[in-house]
Parts: sequence; structure tokens; C-alpha cells
Amino acid sequence: MAKYKIAWMPGDGVGNEVMAATRIVLDALKLDAEYIPADIGWEFWCKEGNALPDRTLDILKQTDCALFGAITSKPREEAAAELDPSLQGKGLTYFSPIVTLRQKFNLHTNLRPCKAFPGNPLNKLGDDIDLVVFRENTEGMYGGIEWFPLPKKIADAMADPEVGHAARMKKWYEKGLDNVAVSTRVMSKQGCESICRQAFEYAKKFNRKSVTLVEKPNVLRETGGLMTRVFRQVAKNYPGIEAWEANIDAMCMWLVKNPNTYDVLVAENMFGDIISDLAAGLVGGLGFACAANIGDEYAVFEPTHGSAPKYDGKNVVNPIAMIMTAKMMLDWLGEKEMAERLLSAVAEVIREGKVQTYDMKGVRAGDASAATTTQMAQAVAGKLGQPVGAR
Repeated sequence: MAKYKIAWMPGDGVGNEVMAATRIVLDALKLDAEYIPADIGWEFWCKEGNALPDRTLDILKQTDCALFGAITSKPREEAAAELDPSLQGKGLTYFSPIVTLRQKFNLHTNLRPCKAFPGNPLNKLGDDIDLVVFRENTEGMYGGIEWFPLPKKIADAMADPEVGHAARMKKWYEKGLDNVAVSTRVMSKQGCESICRQAFEYAKKFNRKSVTLVEKPNVLRETGGLMTRVFRQVAKNYPGIEAWEANIDAMCMWLVKNPNTYDVLVAENMFGDIISDLAAGLVGGLGFACAANIGDEYAVFEPTHGSAPKYDGKNVVNPIAMIMTAKMMLDWLGEKEMAERLLSAVAEVIREGKVQTYDMKGVRAGDASAATTTQMAQAVAGKLGQPVGAR
């Protein structure tokens, strides 16, 4: 019997290719694991009206963790139009399966390291950028509580004089509630405290000098205010770590201007998503951006990039984000030696510069001078026999 059971979820588009590439690397590492295929993605929405079938949830409950490739998501009208004709008109609504996974398994923490690899030609701001983003994963703007059109009873509740927003709601009634959409930003003290504490604990464990809260409390006074108050309270327990605060808009500028100033960033769901993509751009782009969705008992590991339909089936995309996502999985499983070997192998391939995908070479996708997805994986696998830290 294998030591680990890992749910294997390629998902959509290039998710299949980067997962196949990562399997080459994991097999070269000889990880003692059984990879259990699990259905997820657009295909199953179109055929079954459910992008995350119940059978997949059952598989996840019987595994140690999941490795996930990429997902395709589309607006409600487009999603409904692509349903099988036999399912149309039955009131089915598309909802992101990765968001559903985060909520069903309480994967409260999204961890996104953004570290520059020396030798990467895409490191336009230097080789010493090393950021880690902690993103609250189950609340905030991605909580999934939305309406369109806005139901009158919801509008009336929002306009209740006791709530204090009657004057603000007047213009929305005038526009017609059938023309109004509402997305909520719901946050709890518990969720804010958990993600802030984890950010500080990480900084303490890895000798990081600062933790920066990325918020917008001057405008989002209640939700942003709650997060800020909690952050300040948690920071008092970590006197050796500097606690900084920045508004999301200003932070986007400061990261581009002075990325080396920052260590650990912490944010609510949407702001964390935005800032981690920006940080990924500082170290080469989404082809280098790995991520982990971590709960108390389960974790789902995924690269930050999407399904990239225009590259589907071409075997050209950079698999390093997915390979480094597997490295995060190995760390979480406690396979530290394997994780370090994998990190060292990726770093060596990038440092040498002999094997580069199209994004690294700065050429068009499919250019014959660039390495394929498979060739990059094979190059990393070929370095796994070297001692950790070999250069």
C-alpha cells in the first residue's frame, strides 16, 4: 500500500499538460504515492451541470491531499449557454469548483510564495525578491453571496433606516432593482485573526523581519476596519516582527517600486488574489507562481495560473509553477528532503538557462527554439540526482 493517497485533478486546458509534466518529476523523485483520478472542471459542468461532482468530493475525503491543475470559469449567462441541451432551463447555476472546495473543506489559508530564481531572464527587478502572500481563502469578496437582479427584500433590508443606509440606497431604487447586482464582502473576526496569526507565525518560523497588512480601511470601513484592528491586536504578540500596513492600491505601486522591502504580506480573499498575481509578475510571471489551499486537516495544491485555452494541447506552457506547487505539497506532507531536492533541481535548470520555455526565451508560443512543457519537466527530473544545493 502506498504511503500517500493523492487526488489527481488536472482540470481544464493546460492543467492537463502541466500535471502530466509534474508527474514526470514526482515519478523521478520516487514519491511513494497512489494518484487517484478525480473529475473536476468545465467538461463536467457542460455534461452534468456540476463542475465538482459528488464523486470527486468522496474521493477527496479518502485521500491525504489533492493536486490540482487549472480551471475554466465563465460568467453565468455563458455558462448556462454551454450546458448540454437536456440540462438547460433547469435552474442550474455555475459556481467555481475551486471556491467550493475551499469552503467545503475549510481551506482557510491560501499560501503563495513569490521567489525569484537567479538566472531567470524574466527577473526584471533582480534576483533577490522573496515574498510570501497569506490570503484568507473562504471569506471576503469571494464568499459567493451575490444577487442579480437585486431582490426587493434584500434592498429593503439594506435601506432600513436603523441600518443607516436609506439615503445611499435611494439611487439604486431609482435605477430599478432589475438593473442592480450586488456582491457582498463578508468577513469574520475569526477569519481575520486566523490568517493574520498564520502570517506572523510564518514570519517567526522563517526569520522574516516584517508582516504587511494589505487592505483598504479608509473606504471599506467596516470590513477593512475589522481586519486592521485584528491585525494590530495579533501583532502585539510578535514584538520581534515589524507590523506594517498599506492600502491595496498603494501596495501595488510600492511592490513594483521597492519589492525587496517586503517579506510577508497578508490580505483578505480578493486583495490577496490581486497582490499575489502582481508579486508573481515580479519574479517571472504566472509560469513561476505556485500556491497551496490549506486547512486544518486537508490541503489542495494548485498553480496560480488559469487554464489558458489558447495553449491547450500545444505542450508549450511553462510547468514550473505546477512543479513548484508539487514542492509545496511535499513540504506539507513532511517530505522535506524530497522538497529540497526538487527546489534545488528547478533552481539549477533555471540558473543554467539551457532549457527555457517560450515565456523565458521571449519568443512566441510554439517557437522551435523554446523547450516544450515536457522537455522542461524532463530537465528538472534530470537534475534530481544531484546533491541538494548543487550549483
